[in-house]
Amino acid sequence: MSVDLPEGRGNPVLGSLAARPSLRSRVVDVLREAMVAGELEPGRIYSAPALAERLGVSATPVREAMMELTQEGLVETLRHRGYRVVELGDVDLDEILQLRSLLEVPTVGRVAEIAAPEQVAALRPVADRLDETARTGELREFIAADMTFHLELLSIAGNRRLVEEVRRLRGLSRLSALHRLYEEGRLEATAREHHLLLDLVEARDRTGAEDLMRRHLGHVRGIWAGRDED
Repeated sequence: MSVDLPEGRGNPVLGSLAARPSLRSRVVDVLREAMVAGELEPGRIYSAPALAERLGVSATPVREAMMELTQEGLVETLRHRGYRVVELGDVDLDEILQLRSLLEVPTVGRVAEIAAPEQVAALRPVADRLDETARTGELREFIAADMTFHLELLSIAGNRRLVEEVRRLRGLSRLSALHRLYEEGRLEATAREHHLLLDLVEARDRTGAEDLMRRHLGHVRGIWAGRDED
């Protein structure tokens, strides 16, 4: 039995997409963001028509998006029932974080060695956007900007396959505790780490950049667990 998508608090992830370009890719991105934010709940079943109604599109691009997200391991298809968001346990999340650390920490270190000033400068507005959305509580926008920042930073190293794998692993994140961190006034500190990371990259401080990226990922694991960790 399918269940309707619950109404989100504040600025929901699943707003109308009818007027946006690149419809299919935007459906994939928004559904992924909704899963990361916890708006699409792990273990629950959703129908393509119900999701399509919320998104303001037909069911076809939703089904196509769900096929892609199934390949990424985010959902599973239930014949004649719909799609269930995969529920991950602590062991799963620990393994995901270990993989992300193995990929992202040394890659950020490499970026610190080779990044051109204009590449760092191009990421400053994204870091500013993270500050702004953390301050205002626009959590969907925060998650989208966070994804953009980290993938663009990693792409400087020139390994497209690595960036796509990190995109997949980040999609498995569960950041439903972001709302609580915003309410407690602690989300802005997490956002500021992005500016600090750019400062270290700009200074070509490989060790400092790797250390900060490692701590940043530790904070992410704390958010997955429902608490912010130092």
